[in-house]
Amino acid sequence: MVQPLTEPHIVQVGPRQLEGILRYPAEAAGLEIFAHGAGSSRLSPRNNHVADQLGARGLATLLFDLLTEAEATDRGNVFDIPLLSDRMVEAVRWARAQPGLAPLPVGLFGSSTGAAAALVAAARMPDEVAAVVSRGGRPDLAGTALAEVRAPTLLLVGGEDHVVIGLNEEASGELRCPHRLVPVPGATHLFEEPGTLDQVVDLAADWFAAHFEADVTGESER
Repeated sequence: MVQPLTEPHIVQVGPRQLEGILRYPAEAAGLEIFAHGAGSSRLSPRNNHVADQLGARGLATLLFDLLTEAEATDRGNVFDIPLLSDRMVEAVRWARAQPGLAPLPVGLFGSSTGAAAALVAAARMPDEVAAVVSRGGRPDLAGTALAEVRAPTLLLVGGEDHVVIGLNEEASGELRCPHRLVPVPGATHLFEEPGTLDQVVDLAADWFAAHFEADVTGESER
């Protein structure tokens, strides 16, 4: 199996330059852009673990900072879903402008508040986003945009994260796209329990692979 390359990139988002990490394996089947959760960044150990494992499965990944250092000091920005979704839209546009990435189907992987940002971005770019995965996310914060999402969406929650399960159930009821809600047995909110994050990787990789293939062949349910 070809090991993915890890290259630091500067991602141009509007007038700001937000640092990102691009992993690009040979013959990548698609690109996942990560939307980090509250207070997190491109250096998130959990998302980097997921990105490493997805890369080993032939999927390119981009982790980038949704906020500048100055913006991140304002706690309100962490929950500013319109602002975060704007950054996700810009990241998709950035990827589309890169010769090596432009042909790839794009998926969004969101955690915590980043899941809402990913879903709002997917609703705004129905022809650009092939699939969405949420890990321990707050899709409920996407509000009315949930009904506008066309990309097939996988909601992964910790089986012991009962409050967030309820919030995901509410959001699931608002989605009109193909979607699944899957509790990961034994996991709490941060998926710190042994083996739980690897279950996330397996479920996410299968979801992206299936819908990237459908997107390429024109058989997508969107």
